[in-house]
Amino acid sequence: MENHTIQELTKVVQEFCEERDWDQFHNPKDLAIGISTEANELLDIFRFKSDEQMKELFDNDKSRGHIEEEIADTLFFVLRFAQMNNLDLGQCLKKKIEMNNQKYPVDKIKGKNLKYTDL
Repeated sequence: MENHTIQELTKVVQEFCEERDWDQFHNPKDLAIGISTEANELLDIFRFKSDEQMKELFDNDKSRGHIEEEIADTLFFVLRFAQMNNLDLGQCLKKKIEMNNQKYPVDKIKGKNLKYTDL
């Protein structure tokens, strides 16, 4: 399995879009819609499925391929959104993790799935 950096993946997406002259269509609103649309297509695969049925989806080549396509579509739009709006995804994630460390201290949340307001 190959590992790719966020920067490498962003460059692949950027080149793909620029070759097609799509910058004109990729404003923040439309890219955010793309993120939401693709994430919801991923969600729809798992809608009303039991744990066992979801496991079977990953064990089946066809359904696993569909899952891979939808997660890739979602990632595509996230990468493109960040690239077009000069966001450093690594920094965004690190900053958010630091915030979540404050909201969800290990000693209060470990083993629980509560919202920080319920701690």
